[in-house]
Amino acid sequence: MIPADAFYAGLPKVVAAAAAFITELSGRVLLVKPTYRDHWGWPGGHVDEGEAPEEACRREVLEELALRPDVGRLLVVQWVPPLDDRPVPLVNFLFDCGTVTDGSGVALQAEELEGFGFFTADEAASLMPPHLVVRLVTAQQARAARTTRYLGPPA
Repeated sequence: MIPADAFYAGLPKVVAAAAAFITELSGRVLLVKPTYRDHWGWPGGHVDEGEAPEEACRREVLEELALRPDVGRLLVVQWVPPLDDRPVPLVNFLFDCGTVTDGSGVALQAEELEGFGFFTADEAASLMPPHLVVRLVTAQQARAARTTRYLGPPA
């Protein structure tokens, strides 16, 4: 029999990340521009050891934007195979974190973020890779339908 520690050590590694789907009153989505990436995305980040995805979402939004979101329903979960400089697969959890009136309460974490804004899906298409635009549109649909959607690997 294989000892449990050896069994688990031999399993493939997967990174988990959590992000916040926040909109303003007209429905445009809050996106951030990281200093370490060429494209825009949602506020969020990697799930720390021992941390649940919704806790990671709340922590990351507080760290990155100085906002305390009510982390609601899971809108989208997506499996993303190794991509670019990330050598392991990623499971991304995108949570509904509600609506804000405007960005007046946002205080950017300068070490990680160089900007934020509110965008429609069409506007975001020029700021994000296609698989993230699909995730954005899917999140909008899931919020409207009050459901959760799964997205497989990007095409």
